[in-house]
Amino acid sequence: MITLKTPQETAKMREAGRIVAEILAACRAAVRPGVTTGELDRIAADILKRRGATSNFKGYGVPVLPPFTGVICTSVNEQIVHGIPGKRRLKEGEILSIDAGAIVEGWHADAAVTVPVGQVSAQAAQLISVTEEALRRAIAAAVVGKRLGDIGSAVQRFVESQGFSVVRNYVGHGIGRAMHEEPQVPNYGAPERGLQIKEGLCIAIEPMVNVGRPETRTLPDQWTVVTADGSLSAHFEHTLACTAAGPIVLTAPEGKAMAAA
Repeated sequence: MITLKTPQETAKMREAGRIVAEILAACRAAVRPGVTTGELDRIAADILKRRGATSNFKGYGVPVLPPFTGVICTSVNEQIVHGIPGKRRLKEGEILSIDAGAIVEGWHADAAVTVPVGQVSAQAAQLISVTEEALRRAIAAAVVGKRLGDIGSAVQRFVESQGFSVVRNYVGHGIGRAMHEEPQVPNYGAPERGLQIKEGLCIAIEPMVNVGRPETRTLPDQWTVVTADGSLSAHFEHTLACTAAGPIVLTAPEGKAMAAA
């Protein structure tokens, strides 16, 4: 069931979104060779505690999966999403996806960035740039009256034009009182197809882009999703509200313009 949010409800989601943006900024600033993914997780946990928010990641999965143990996901190199933070020490030339979430008064927000660890290859830098631009284009397509296929098409067309592939096994999602709500928001598809976007729809758009083929597999930890061919992958995400005035990014940093460009 799809629930449309009121302006008052999206304001609560914006509060959670500010905290998510703060977490991502702090973790991003701490990324360097030698830092462990567990150290980044502790930075995120400290911010949640200081801001009086709770994690929508830690403990997630029960009863279908073992409970997720981090408050962020840390996915390195060929890891696409859901990497578990821990003892892994980052190395020069790697890339790291940081996915963070927060709950404020029962309302959720969710966002992700991919960052370089020190100096990275030209291909890795291009992958990060293309994935971030794909997210920007997707947000710009999230206009009331258009359809979800317009969002997916915006991602797919741009990514494939740059020689990369779009992950199909994992998609974006509705968000609000739960982290994952209806509808699903694919990063591929045909324009003018799918659910029509209505005012009050809140969604998390999250392109996942591979250097190689789009196929995936899951590691024995039952969480970490990797590229089947071992190629690099990048991931960017924002939570947004669809309004009559255009899409509003709820996970934008404090002081940044919330409206999509």
